[in-house]
Amino acid sequence: MAILIALSVLTLFYLLGYRGYSRILAEKVFGLSDKEQTPAHNAALRDDYDYIPTNKHILWGHHYTSIAGAAPIIGPAVAVIWGWFPALFWVVFGTIFIGAAHDFGALVLSTRNDGRSMGDLAATIVTPRVRILFQIIIYFLVWIVLAVFAFAIGVLFHRYQASVIPVNFEIVVALIIGTLFHKKKGGILIPSIIALISLYAMVAVGIAVPVSLEPLVGPGGNPITLWAVLLLIYAGIASLLPVWLLLQPRDYINSHQLIVGLVALVLGLIFLNPEMNAPAFNLHPVGAPPLFPVIFVTIACGAVSGFHGLVASGTTSKQLDKMKDARFIGYGGMLGEGALALIATLAVAAGLPDWSTHYASWNASGINAISNFVTGAGTFLEALALPTGWAQAIVAVLAVSFAATSMDTGARIQRLVVSELGAALKIPMLKNRFVATLVAVGPAIPLVMAGPKVWVPLWLLFGTTNQLIGGMTLLILVVYLYRSKRPVLHFAIPMVFLVTMTTGAMIYNIISWSRQLGTEGASSNFLTVLIGSAILILEIWMIVETILILRNLRAERK
Repeated sequence: MAILIALSVLTLFYLLGYRGYSRILAEKVFGLSDKEQTPAHNAALRDDYDYIPTNKHILWGHHYTSIAGAAPIIGPAVAVIWGWFPALFWVVFGTIFIGAAHDFGALVLSTRNDGRSMGDLAATIVTPRVRILFQIIIYFLVWIVLAVFAFAIGVLFHRYQASVIPVNFEIVVALIIGTLFHKKKGGILIPSIIALISLYAMVAVGIAVPVSLEPLVGPGGNPITLWAVLLLIYAGIASLLPVWLLLQPRDYINSHQLIVGLVALVLGLIFLNPEMNAPAFNLHPVGAPPLFPVIFVTIACGAVSGFHGLVASGTTSKQLDKMKDARFIGYGGMLGEGALALIATLAVAAGLPDWSTHYASWNASGINAISNFVTGAGTFLEALALPTGWAQAIVAVLAVSFAATSMDTGARIQRLVVSELGAALKIPMLKNRFVATLVAVGPAIPLVMAGPKVWVPLWLLFGTTNQLIGGMTLLILVVYLYRSKRPVLHFAIPMVFLVTMTTGAMIYNIISWSRQLGTEGASSNFLTVLIGSAILILEIWMIVETILILRNLRAERK
């Protein structure tokens, strides 16, 4: 009963956050009004392709699917090694006061500026230097994202071999639906629902015909690494395809899969009513860094994500029908991701009967995080009378689908970033989409070739870079609000907090990884230390920029 009470109380906090805190932001901070024209209704911008007014419920689903990947599953599944209380506390209150406010603010700011991206707005609202900083950080983020999610899917394909056929079947069906929808312009709802039902039916085929790469790698080989390399090649190819052919139809299928999956997991949790197997606090796990401040970069997307600001300003702001819809879509969308992170935390904290075995050490909990989620969440589905094999295969397909979507989106974003840099640096070759794709995806291959042991450092690098982008977005919002003579503390405090925590965590990690270099069992290598050091320099750069900007703003007021 205790876990159901906890679930009810934490859900109530989300509701109060939406009903109370988001209303304060909408009315007192931003002063939203439906009399404001959104870019989608601007005759000079509307093209019914990128700029098109969209029903708020449909747009919420698109936005939620775009931001909800595997990260809000993996982060909590790692961080629970410190105990379920710190993980749940950061997931819930980080979402309410930082993550959802960040997403909401980015959406509002972009909508009020013709749907421009946060990187573009940085040049005009702050300084051109901040725009350069933004682009560099985005490149680092996506570079690491590609490697991290390639590893995550590789782990699932290796350990839950029944998921391979259903996931690849989904790709084929998405291609068919995308082609038919694009040529015939028919409705996509019914085909996507049929595809979802077929996807679950293919789980039976996957269970009967598991796919393994062990025969290819031979004795001593690592099938996870091979899967990761193959997945990076796939991501590069997928990023070259038109968005209507694969990305959009698969996202639509995944939106239904997410809703069905979350409802099933919650129902299973209610029926099972398990006890917490993880301790409330586990402050000194074997080999783990300190809880404070590393937990804030371990749980990234489940509490706050800079990537969300890129989505809000990149696509969502161009489709907003009414300005007040930004609260429901921006703030409410992040609450949806927080709910996913909440379920992920409970899955590994209460769904694993032998919790201490799964979380015996820091390194073991890291690379096994996503498989721990599949096993734990599978016990919830077993409470709905599903056999163990079916339950775990369905959860694995769910997790792989989101991770693959993150990889596809990341590869596409990285290709565009490389092309933009090619234009800025006057290197025409980088503007070629095939060359840009190679430059975008290729650097991730050395990271995965280093082997699964570097997964934990890569995840921490991902979390730090992601939070740094979040801090950049909050900085832009603070400058905008300050110049508009609006309240700034709702965004200034989270900005200072994020920058402080990410900097502290990165300094600790770099020192720790450097000491391990060349030792037996080291979880990092020279490349991860080098990347971490580069990100630390960017963090310090951001702090200097923040101090200079705030000092100049105070001088302007005087």
